[in-house]
Amino acid sequence: MTALLTPTEVEALARAAHEGQTDKAGRPYAEHLRAVAEGVRARGGDADQIAAAWLHDSVEDDALTERWLEEAALSRRTKDIVRAVTKRAGEPPEAYARRILATPGALLVKEADLAHNADPARLAVLDGPTRTRLTEKYARMRALLGLGIPD
Repeated sequence: MTALLTPTEVEALARAAHEGQTDKAGRPYAEHLRAVAEGVRARGGDADQIAAAWLHDSVEDDALTERWLEEAALSRRTKDIVRAVTKRAGEPPEAYARRILATPGALLVKEADLAHNADPARLAVLDGPTRTRLTEKYARMRALLGLGIPD
């Protein structure tokens, strides 16, 4: 059996996969990945969840393929969490939330992702309509996932 990727290898792989990408505010995308991984760690997440946090947008953003994920030296649980938090084109938010809730470990990763996405400091640099749209989108997803008002 192949040894699983180490946490350092997963981080390096995620950073390389998203190299050159920026978030909506123009910041390097790796900053978001780091923040989500740190958010998972701070919430008591385990190694599988932290690895999934680093990779949570990799398939959705076409930085890595579904085939790569299937063949990667990652735990089945990490792969399942990444798949669960990967939004699918045209998928209703309710179906997305159900998949997250049905996948052990995925809710914590999505909670950390939403917390960073909804960070007022990140949202403040966006134009008003975008800030309003995203704030409403993140609040709706939190509600669908049964997450209360963020701290």
